[in-house]
Amino acid sequence: MSELTLFLIRFAYLAILWIFVLSAISVIRSDMFGARVPETARGAAAPTRGKSKPPTRRRGSPTHLLVVEGDNAGARAELEDAPLLIGRGSDAAIRLDDDYVSTRHARVASSGDEWFVEDLGSTNGTYVGSVRITQPTTIGLGIQVRIGKTILELRK
Repeated sequence: MSELTLFLIRFAYLAILWIFVLSAISVIRSDMFGARVPETARGAAAPTRGKSKPPTRRRGSPTHLLVVEGDNAGARAELEDAPLLIGRGSDAAIRLDDDYVSTRHARVASSGDEWFVEDLGSTNGTYVGSVRITQPTTIGLGIQVRIGKTILELRK
C-alpha cells in the first residue's frame, strides 16, 4: 500500500472515532441536563404573568396526577399547577427516583377540557398503556402512563 492510502485510512479511522466520542458525550449531556428547548417552544409554553383566571373545572374532571406504582408510589401533584414536569430533576412537579427516568422526562398539560402527556425527548420513552408515544397524547381518568418503572394516573 502506498503511504498516501495508509494516511487516508488512518485519518478516516480517527475521524470516525471522534464522531463516536462526541455522540456519546451528547447523549450523556442530554440525559443529565435535558434536551434543549427552542426559543419558540419556550415562548408558547411559558406561563403568562399577571392575573389570568384559573380554568373552570367540570364535575368529574381529574384534579391530580398520582404515582400508582414504583418507588415513589403515593406521590401526587395537583393539576391546577399545570403544566406538570415529570422527571429526576429538582424542578419537576413529580420527582421520580428511577434510573430509567430522564432529568426532564415528560410533561402533563391541558388544552381546554382535555389533558395530554408529552415526552420531552427522553432516552427510554413515555408509554400510554403499552404504546410508546412520540407526540402529545390525550389521557383521561384511570389511563396509565408509564415512565421508566413508574406508573402514573389522572385521578379525581
